[in-house]
Amino acid sequence: MGFIAFLILGLIAGAIAKAILPGRQGGGWIATLVLGVIGALLGGWIGTAIFGVGVDEFWDLGSWLLAIGGAIIVLLIWGLITGRRGSARR
Repeated sequence: MGFIAFLILGLIAGAIAKAILPGRQGGGWIATLVLGVIGALLGGWIGTAIFGVGVDEFWDLGSWLLAIGGAIIVLLIWGLITGRRGSARR
């Protein structure tokens, strides 16, 4: 997968992860891009270590699931670090 395709995968995976998790996550599209790229890297690493499958092809469903799963994990860890519990602040 090329660099631009990996960035697009990360941006979309980050946006999907933010839509799946409840609450209000801050940041614009750059934060979503960083979240998704880190999540895709984490998901690819976990997928390779456990299942022997990585984030290789842009149109592969496994690549998308690993990237979205990794982005969700990164978003959960970020929420624990910053103290956000998933509910909207008042």
